[in-house]
Amino acid sequence: MMYDAYQNYADLSHRIRLAAASGERLLRSWKTTPYASPLRCMEAYCELVALLGFTHKRPDYEITELTTHNGDVADVVEDAALTTPFCTLLRFSRKDADKLPRVLLVAPMSGHFATLLRGTIRTLLRDHDVYVTDWRNTRDIPLAEGSFGIDDFVQHLIDFIKFIGAPSHVVAVCQPTVAALAAVAVMAEAGDPDQPASLTLMAGPIDTRVSPTKVNEFAMSKPIEWFREKLIGVVPRSLPGAGRRVYPGFLQLAGFMSMNIDRHANAFADLFRHRVEGDFEKADRIRAFYEEYFAIMDLDADFYLQTIETVFHKNALSEGKLLFKGRDVTPRAIEKTFLLTVEGEKDDICAVGQTLAAQDLCSGLRPYMKSHHLQAGVGHYGVFNGRRWDSQIYPVLRDHIQCSV
Repeated sequence: MMYDAYQNYADLSHRIRLAAASGERLLRSWKTTPYASPLRCMEAYCELVALLGFTHKRPDYEITELTTHNGDVADVVEDAALTTPFCTLLRFSRKDADKLPRVLLVAPMSGHFATLLRGTIRTLLRDHDVYVTDWRNTRDIPLAEGSFGIDDFVQHLIDFIKFIGAPSHVVAVCQPTVAALAAVAVMAEAGDPDQPASLTLMAGPIDTRVSPTKVNEFAMSKPIEWFREKLIGVVPRSLPGAGRRVYPGFLQLAGFMSMNIDRHANAFADLFRHRVEGDFEKADRIRAFYEEYFAIMDLDADFYLQTIETVFHKNALSEGKLLFKGRDVTPRAIEKTFLLTVEGEKDDICAVGQTLAAQDLCSGLRPYMKSHHLQAGVGHYGVFNGRRWDSQIYPVLRDHIQCSV
């Protein structure tokens, strides 16, 4: 019932937003509109109405070229390298890609699409052949394809690493750091010849007992039955994934926004003001952020509930109790994969120390094979996107990959 009510509201509001978008385009086409005129205000208002709503369609990556180190412009080709019902392994490659280190960028399966890592991909492309886990919106996956849990996530990563082939380098951002570490540990214990040369874990919940954040505290504050009863919906009959049990993206995003409601309200006020005053560059930046932020995806209920229980309630990985298909996951089995952990000083989602915990778990690695970078002045998003990621964090990651080849 919860999801049906949301979908009915979304269908109705979508028509209103389309009308507002048409009004915005019409008003913007009158280029003679003077500064701060009533028409300019009306245009800005229509823009806000058109923007205030969620979309469940993945945005485009819009990565077609890059500027190389010598200043040349190189074309970038986006291809589907491998496809499963739940994920497409996308490859972003340059003409000289075969000469570059191969990187698997593991995007979170969360309330947002992998396009949230667009800036991460662009930076990595300077020196690497980049593969990305482009997770599908679960509400678009037919129920006949089965459910998707943590074991399935880990198996996908193992399959993708083996498909890319050795030597490869894995970079996991936020939530999938647990699955990425588990996948590499499983491959190491099996003596798999394709185990990656390096693993980078960025701002992820390896041990959520360390300096718990509001996100951690919320996950720990309720029994698993509460999450199952209150936060799990059923995809409506009108959608391809009809009947599938999911954690809806609109609930997750609403929860995140409620943590910083004043900041979001101020951002929309700033968007209106900048548009009216003719500061289009600032207005466009705010709009671009929210167009991406409001593109949401659902999670399979099994994956979400298992994540809450194993990562937050049980701290299964850090306690040595994480299982993969019924077998123990042992990070100490990793002996050949160089490890880098990255954290942000102001991260309010994965606090300082939570990702660093992987260093102790990987006790089988020699000290020179493990390194850590704490970036001053950045929050969660800034660890993998923005100016400091580009100029200070990425060089550390790049050198880590080069040293492990």
